[in-house]
Amino acid sequence: MTLTTTGIIAVTTVGVSLLCFNNRELFGRLALNPYAMTKRHQWDRLITHGFVHADYIHLFVNLFVMWSFGRYMESFLGMIRPDLTAVLFSALYFGGMIAACIPDVIKYRNNPYYNSIGASGAVSALVFASIFLNPWDKISLMGVIPMPSIVFGACYLWYESYMGRRGGDNINHGAHICGAIYGFLFPIMIERRMLSVFIDRLLHPDFF
Repeated sequence: MTLTTTGIIAVTTVGVSLLCFNNRELFGRLALNPYAMTKRHQWDRLITHGFVHADYIHLFVNLFVMWSFGRYMESFLGMIRPDLTAVLFSALYFGGMIAACIPDVIKYRNNPYYNSIGASGAVSALVFASIFLNPWDKISLMGVIPMPSIVFGACYLWYESYMGRRGGDNINHGAHICGAIYGFLFPIMIERRMLSVFIDRLLHPDFF
């Protein structure tokens, strides 16, 4: 069986995360550290931090969401550009990952002690690209409460914004928001007419 791009990223993420669970030196080298990036030019951290996770729960949640929405986005990209599916999916996933950490790189570039890890920004990009394509599809909040995806997206952004201002939970809410925005805009980046498609679907929901 041939692995999809989603599968390859998922397997790599599991492997790297498991290695880092038992290797704090490797963990520190791969984490997003704006100081090391700007002062030591370790720009590979823009990508490597997305393969590192804090614990099994952090890893499982991101993998579950990545797998759920990644396969859908690969299917969509395969329909519009079958010759560039892997390239476009990588641009969506890793572009979301990079976009998610840009504010932190700017804000913490002089703080050698700041570190951030996880694929949450990239995963948010996948979710919001899916929301853009099908704003009235159902997404389950906390896996229990079904709601239209556009409503879920609005609630998600409000929650992340609120928790980001509140702080104190060691979660990079700003990265989630930036990744989400990138993902929402991604379909327009690759095909401008998708904006009119989104507006039409938003104004003409099909609940049946």
